[in-house]
Amino acid sequence: MKLHKILMTAGLLLATTAALATPATDELFAKYKSAGAAGFDAARGDKAWHKESKGEEGQTMSCSTCHGQDLGKEGKHHKTNKVIAPMAPSANKERLTDVKKIEKWFKRNCNDVLARECTAQEKGDYLKFLLGK
Repeated sequence: MKLHKILMTAGLLLATTAALATPATDELFAKYKSAGAAGFDAARGDKAWHKESKGEEGQTMSCSTCHGQDLGKEGKHHKTNKVIAPMAPSANKERLTDVKKIEKWFKRNCNDVLARECTAQEKGDYLKFLLGK
Protein backbone atom coordinates (compact mmCIF):
# COMPACT_ATOMS: atom_id res chain seq x y z
CA MET A 1 0.00 0.00 0.00
CA LYS A 2 2.83 2.44 0.83
CA LEU A 3 4.52 1.82 -2.50
CA HIS A 4 1.25 2.59 -4.27
CA LYS A 5 0.97 5.94 -2.45
CA ILE A 6 4.60 6.79 -3.23
CA LEU A 7 4.10 6.03 -6.93
CA MET A 8 0.90 8.08 -7.04
CA THR A 9 2.64 11.04 -5.37
CA ALA A 10 5.55 10.81 -7.80
CA GLY A 11 3.11 10.70 -10.71
CA LEU A 12 1.30 13.79 -9.41
CA LEU A 13 4.57 15.67 -9.08
CA LEU A 14 5.55 14.79 -12.63
CA ALA A 15 2.12 15.76 -13.91
CA THR A 16 2.30 19.10 -12.09
CA THR A 17 5.69 19.92 -13.63
CA ALA A 18 4.47 18.83 -17.05
CA ALA A 19 1.32 20.94 -16.66
CA LEU A 20 3.45 24.04 -16.10
CA ALA A 21 5.58 23.38 -19.16
CA THR A 22 4.93 25.68 -22.10
CA PRO A 23 5.41 25.23 -25.83
CA ALA A 24 8.47 27.47 -25.41
CA THR A 25 10.04 25.30 -22.72
CA ASP A 26 9.24 22.12 -24.67
CA GLU A 27 10.99 23.65 -27.70
CA LEU A 28 13.99 24.64 -25.61
CA PHE A 29 14.29 21.23 -23.94
CA ALA A 30 14.39 19.68 -27.42
CA LYS A 31 16.97 22.22 -28.56
CA TYR A 32 19.19 21.59 -25.52
CA LYS A 33 18.91 17.82 -25.99
CA SER A 34 19.99 18.19 -29.62
CA ALA A 35 23.01 20.13 -28.34
CA GLY A 36 24.01 17.11 -26.24
CA ALA A 37 22.31 17.83 -22.92
CA ALA A 38 20.10 15.22 -21.28
CA GLY A 39 18.42 14.27 -18.05
CA PHE A 40 17.38 17.75 -16.96
CA ASP A 41 17.14 17.90 -13.21
CA ALA A 42 15.25 20.42 -11.05
CA ALA A 43 17.41 19.71 -7.99
CA ARG A 44 20.57 20.43 -9.96
CA GLY A 45 18.93 23.61 -11.30
CA ASP A 46 17.99 24.66 -7.76
CA LYS A 47 21.54 24.14 -6.55
CA ALA A 48 22.98 26.12 -9.49
CA TRP A 49 20.38 28.89 -9.00
CA HIS A 50 21.60 29.50 -5.44
CA LYS A 51 25.32 28.90 -6.02
CA GLU A 52 27.42 32.02 -5.65
CA SER A 53 30.15 32.77 -8.16
CA LYS A 54 32.22 35.68 -9.40
CA GLY A 55 30.13 37.57 -11.89
CA GLU A 56 31.20 39.34 -15.04
CA GLU A 57 32.14 42.46 -13.06
CA GLY A 58 33.97 40.48 -10.36
CA GLN A 59 31.19 40.67 -7.77
CA THR A 60 30.02 37.58 -5.89
CA MET A 61 26.43 36.79 -6.73
CA SER A 62 23.90 34.11 -7.62
CA CYS A 63 20.64 34.12 -9.56
CA SER A 64 18.84 34.75 -6.27
CA THR A 65 20.83 37.97 -5.76
CA CYS A 66 18.37 39.72 -8.09
CA HIS A 67 15.48 37.28 -8.32
CA GLY A 68 15.23 36.68 -4.55
CA GLN A 69 14.68 33.55 -2.52
CA ASP A 70 10.91 33.40 -3.09
CA LEU A 71 10.43 33.12 -6.84
CA GLY A 72 6.73 33.84 -6.44
CA LYS A 73 7.58 37.41 -5.46
CA GLU A 74 9.18 40.28 -7.32
CA GLY A 75 12.94 40.62 -7.37
CA LYS A 76 15.12 43.68 -7.78
CA HIS A 77 18.16 44.18 -10.00
CA HIS A 78 21.27 44.46 -7.83
CA LYS A 79 22.61 47.61 -9.55
CA THR A 80 19.64 49.44 -11.06
CA ASN A 81 17.05 48.48 -8.43
CA LYS A 82 14.64 47.84 -11.31
CA VAL A 83 11.80 45.56 -10.25
CA ILE A 84 11.87 42.08 -11.78
CA ALA A 85 8.55 40.26 -12.19
CA PRO A 86 8.27 36.94 -10.32
CA MET A 87 10.18 34.09 -11.93
CA ALA A 88 7.71 31.42 -10.83
CA PRO A 89 5.36 30.53 -13.69
CA SER A 90 2.69 29.88 -11.04
CA ALA A 91 2.85 33.56 -10.03
CA ASN A 92 3.61 35.05 -13.45
CA LYS A 93 1.74 33.44 -16.35
CA GLU A 94 3.94 35.24 -18.91
CA ARG A 95 7.12 33.71 -17.54
CA LEU A 96 8.79 31.04 -19.72
CA THR A 97 6.40 31.48 -22.65
CA ASP A 98 8.67 33.14 -25.24
CA VAL A 99 11.72 31.30 -26.61
CA LYS A 100 13.53 34.47 -27.73
CA LYS A 101 13.05 36.16 -24.34
CA ILE A 102 14.19 33.07 -22.45
CA GLU A 103 17.35 32.77 -24.55
CA LYS A 104 18.01 36.54 -24.34
CA TRP A 105 17.81 36.50 -20.56
CA PHE A 106 19.87 33.31 -20.25
CA LYS A 107 22.62 34.94 -22.29
CA ARG A 108 22.55 38.16 -20.31
CA ASN A 109 22.09 36.69 -16.83
CA CYS A 110 24.53 33.81 -17.24
CA ASN A 111 27.19 36.30 -18.27
CA ASP A 112 26.31 38.57 -15.33
CA VAL A 113 26.40 35.78 -12.74
CA LEU A 114 28.83 33.23 -14.17
CA ALA A 115 30.96 35.47 -16.40
CA ARG A 116 30.18 33.08 -19.28
CA GLU A 117 27.25 31.72 -21.22
CA CYS A 118 25.34 28.83 -19.66
CA THR A 119 25.66 25.41 -21.21
CA ALA A 120 22.65 23.68 -22.74
CA GLN A 121 22.62 21.34 -19.71
CA GLU A 122 22.57 24.25 -17.26
CA LYS A 123 19.77 25.99 -19.14
CA GLY A 124 17.67 22.82 -19.14
CA ASP A 125 18.27 22.29 -15.43
CA TYR A 126 17.33 25.91 -14.67
CA LEU A 127 14.13 25.58 -16.70
CA LYS A 128 13.21 22.33 -14.98
CA PHE A 129 13.74 24.02 -11.60
CA LEU A 130 11.69 27.09 -12.55
CA LEU A 131 8.81 25.03 -13.95
CA GLY A 132 8.34 23.54 -10.49
CA LYS A 133 7.84 26.96 -8.92
